[in-house]
Amino acid sequence: MFSAVKNYFAITKKEWNGLLVLAILMLLVLLAPEVYQLFTVPEQVNFTRIKEAQRILDAAVVEKPDYLKKNYEDYPHKANASFSTIKSKPVYFSFNPNNLAEESWKKLGLSERQIKVIKNYEAKGGKFYKKEDLQKVYSITSEDYARLEPYINIPGRDFSKAYSSSAPIYKAKPLIVVEINHADSAQLTEIKGIGPAFANRILKYRNRLGGFYRKTQLMEVFGLDTAKYEEIEKQVAIDPAAISKININTCDFDGLKRNPYLTFKQMNAIIQYRKQHGNYKSSSDLKNVAILTDEVIRKVEPYFSY
Repeated sequence: MFSAVKNYFAITKKEWNGLLVLAILMLLVLLAPEVYQLFTVPEQVNFTRIKEAQRILDAAVVEKPDYLKKNYEDYPHKANASFSTIKSKPVYFSFNPNNLAEESWKKLGLSERQIKVIKNYEAKGGKFYKKEDLQKVYSITSEDYARLEPYINIPGRDFSKAYSSSAPIYKAKPLIVVEINHADSAQLTEIKGIGPAFANRILKYRNRLGGFYRKTQLMEVFGLDTAKYEEIEKQVAIDPAAISKININTCDFDGLKRNPYLTFKQMNAIIQYRKQHGNYKSSSDLKNVAILTDEVIRKVEPYFSY
């Protein structure tokens, strides 16, 4: 076992030579920076040029303006001071700031500059609807507003005057009733809640059916739901006599195909039963066609003649 371990870690002479070369290269890489510094002459800094540049900069310094010497927080205060300068001792009285004369503003202790800003605000359409609106004018300082606020009196707006008592009163248009089996597209749009799109859908479905025999059939029109039906139900009337009927004893498959209540299998069964048993005498004969349910017969009965 010891021999196997020894053989596992054993290396050849060629491999020893390779490791030796690798160790020498690593040593050279580590020593290279130190050797480079030994043989490199450091660059001498020319302090004369630096001192000359400093002298030029010092000579270029100029005195700062007064407003730059002051603290930032003091500057706005000084600016507002120019607005709040009172030309005369204020005389207080109740006033409406809207379109107030310049002389009245002066009596209240505002400067000409402040008054000019207010007049510019009004010239651009500005109005004062409540006391606090006076603060929107930037020339009015918080101190000015505090002393003027108790005397501001802005009358409430009376909206009732905006409408003349003689203005015409528009009454709701009375609902009309439209008979939908004879109506055209324009007449259908007179129904409140029915636009051109619904009118066209109603006409297409009416033509396919041959006419409506009850109002609730309108809910079979695409997009006309229960809510829409309840909206228009009182505005429509039905004339069953206007229904275009199909003669069940003479029609072919294409004649039956227009009726939306029948499937292809049911149409074919109706025709085959007729061929085998003869003409239909009444709707009760349809019950002999096994594929027709009572519900289908009830729906198609108004559209068949015998």
